Formats: sequence, structure tokens, C-alpha cells
Amino acid sequence: MTVAVTGASGQLGRLVVEALLRAGPTPVVAIVRDPAKVADLAVRGVDVRQADYGDPSALARALDGVERVLLISGNEFGARVAQHTNVIRAAERAGVELLAYTSIPGATDNPLILAQEHRGTEAVLAESTVPHVLLRNGWYWENYLGGLAHAVESGVLHGAAGEGRVAGAARADYAEAAATVLTAEAQAGAVYELGGGESLTYSELAQVISEAAGKPVRYENLPEDDYVAVLVQAGLPAEYAKALGDADAGIARGILDVRSGDLEKLLGRPATGAVEVFRGALG
Repeated sequence: MTVAVTGASGQLGRLVVEALLRAGPTPVVAIVRDPAKVADLAVRGVDVRQADYGDPSALARALDGVERVLLISGNEFGARVAQHTNVIRAAERAGVELLAYTSIPGATDNPLILAQEHRGTEAVLAESTVPHVLLRNGWYWENYLGGLAHAVESGVLHGAAGEGRVAGAARADYAEAAATVLTAEAQAGAVYELGGGESLTYSELAQVISEAAGKPVRYENLPEDDYVAVLVQAGLPAEYAKALGDADAGIARGILDVRSGDLEKLLGRPATGAVEVFRGALG
């Protein structure tokens, strides 16, 4: 059984490839835009194939002989449904027996800006002929690393999540869960709502940062628009900052407090805690 991972040079994709290699002996195909970025994987026996989500012909070649594929959602906002559709159509033509897609919790009814293209992709999958499984990944603790140094230095974690809770996990946990699904039987039609066992408010998250850094950090809740302005001032593109502000507002409403237990069932262990991720990032 040959398993392919799209976006295999990315943060999640590389971790999935590593998890598949540990699981062995499944042949692994790494589909990337730039093969040079995964030259080390090729040395280790991974079949590296070049393809871009926007190139149907290259995707067809990349999926030749592949039986299972993980479609990792792209990062080009506004273009993702069309790009993902290219992968789905290539999988149909290649006769792929299972396609797993990294979506977002409750995608069907999730009102977040970040959910829109996931919902569109799930709709394409629902009408496709390729058997598929949905990996509705929750929040990564690594999502907070971009502002971690500033929070430690200033002693303040900013956000707009109020007292809402987020059930996060490490990116590697989601990767390991994906590898488990890709190599398991009878997965077609399954929907996994994935979130960690640790559910934190932002005030509690600030306490975890304090523990990891050995310095006091407190949480300051801001109105959503003010938080977006802080993100833009920090250098984030306006559209992305708006999506993050909207995500925090969603956290305030409990949208990313995923309590299904699916992630830890797939892992067969507790998910990684935030303090471990933050300590690793802070060295």
C-alpha cells in the first residue's frame, strides 16, 4: 500500500511523513512544489514527486500508483477550494482508494472565516467518487508561537477570546493521528473531530506561558477589532489578522473547544500539553 502526502515539505506534512516512516513499512510518496526542500527524505527512501495544487497534470503524475493520499489544506486563502478540487479530481482519475483531508472542527456549520474554504472542500468531496475520511483538526498550540516571545517580554498575552476555551494539541499529535488513519482499515466515511485533552482559557494559557518561561505573563482581553489592529501593527497581513481575530471570537463562543476524544483515541495516549510545546519553543 503506497501512501502519498501532499504539501510534504510543510510543517504538518513533514511530520506526517516522519510518522509514516516510523510506522513502516508502508511506501511513502512526498508530493511537494520544490523537491530540494525534502532531499533528506529522498535519501531515506521516500519517493519525492513534484506537483503544485494548481497543476492538474503534475498532480495526476504524482498520484500515479498511489492507493491512499493525505490532502493537506493549502495556505493560499481564496484559492484553496479550486486547488483542493484539483487534487480530488486527480485522486479520482488515479483510482485512489482513500483520501484523507485536513479540515476544521464542525466544518459543516462552523461560522469562522477559516472554515469557509474547508466547508467548500468538504462539499466537493461529498460529491466526488473517491472514498474519503475527514480529519477535522482543531487548534495547534504552535499557533501561539508567533506571539510567544512578545508575550514573555512584555508580560502580556493579548487576545479576544474572553473566557472561552480552546482544546489544543501539538502539531505532531495531529500528524501522528493522520498517519494512523492513513494506515488503518475501514476509514472511508469516517469523520474525526480532533482536539487535545487540555482545554484552556486564555487566562490559563497565559499561566502556562508563565510556567514555561519562568516569568509572569497575564492575559489582556481586547475587543475583536482592537485585537486585529494589534496583529496588523505587529506585521500580519490585514486579511489574515481579521481571520485570527474572528477565530478568537469563535473561541469565546466555544467553537474550538473540541471534546470528542477522537485525537487521543487515535494516538492511544494523551495529547501533548501546551507547556511542553512552549518550553520547546523557548529553549
